[in-house]
Amino acid sequence: MGSDNAPKQKFIRGSNFLEYKEIARPNARECFFILCVTIGNADAASVAGQNYSMLSEFILVGFSTFPQHLLPAFFLFYLLMYLFTLLGNLLIMATVWSERSLHTPMYLFLCALSTSEILFTVAVTPRMLVDMLSSHHSITFVACATQMFFSFMFGFTHSFLLMIMGYDRYVAICHPLRYNMLMSIRTCARLVSWTWAGGSVMGMMVTLIVFHLTFCGSNMIYHFGCHVFSLLKLACGKETSSVTLGVIFVCVSALMGCLFLIVLSYVFIVAAILRIPSAEGRHKTFSTCVSHLTVVIVHYGFASIIYLKPRSSVDSNTLMATTYTVFTPFLSPIIFSLRNKELKNAIKKSFQRKFSPLGS
Repeated sequence: MGSDNAPKQKFIRGSNFLEYKEIARPNARECFFILCVTIGNADAASVAGQNYSMLSEFILVGFSTFPQHLLPAFFLFYLLMYLFTLLGNLLIMATVWSERSLHTPMYLFLCALSTSEILFTVAVTPRMLVDMLSSHHSITFVACATQMFFSFMFGFTHSFLLMIMGYDRYVAICHPLRYNMLMSIRTCARLVSWTWAGGSVMGMMVTLIVFHLTFCGSNMIYHFGCHVFSLLKLACGKETSSVTLGVIFVCVSALMGCLFLIVLSYVFIVAAILRIPSAEGRHKTFSTCVSHLTVVIVHYGFASIIYLKPRSSVDSNTLMATTYTVFTPFLSPIIFSLRNKELKNAIKKSFQRKFSPLGS
């Protein structure tokens, strides 16, 4: 009887051939997660009477199809955007923390939004950057599931926070006299907690649904990350199509629900603004919403471009995917810093206090 640490040999059936492959046994740290997300795979395959074997790793194609001489330039470009995203969001968080005048619900939500954007980019971008300059593009089953969970978790949390920020603007403009009561510190903390809890639930739900499937044949993911629809193309079995429809329904329902509530908030906001008699008053009131509204348009605009665009080449799909995973988080701190006058002045004041030779 062989050692428990010896590699396990399996045949993985592709479309027109049998591929011989060594699959390492998961270590103790991986066993529980694999048990949770794949315990149904063996049962499903045996019931169907098919000899499917679970893949132990995937290959992230990503930028490997691009000309090699362009990869250093892409690496530098996306690295600078990644670093600016981190620094921009950290600057916003530090400014809100240090300026007492910004200790309001709107900026509490902005700090939570900056946190979700930092964590989302950390979950996806570093791996993409490493793969650009590496010849080793494989990712283990557990690492792929983990990346998918965190990317969905922080992505949905971001959408939920945008919805809550829209509600905050609605209360501030349509019910100003009740604002302090409706948006107390305790209420704001509870709302932020619910957004993170909702994002966690959505991330876990989608990840468990997808990784409950059996993956066989090719292990090539034509994406720079563990993209859900790229992964579903590698799944086999009768339930793949129903799972795909289920994932689409869950994601679209959550995102469109958030968008609907944001739009509804702005319908009431616009109606309230139009009742203000002076043009200056209307402009001043609407200016408090411009940065949030711009981020919402960018967030949902790029998401729509990616998921509603017609089919195109692999290289084109890869570049388009970066607009949502890299470019959107990059734009967000710029928009809030430039379009929000109060935040912009607070950032200037912080820099003057720290770097001005006169001090105060």
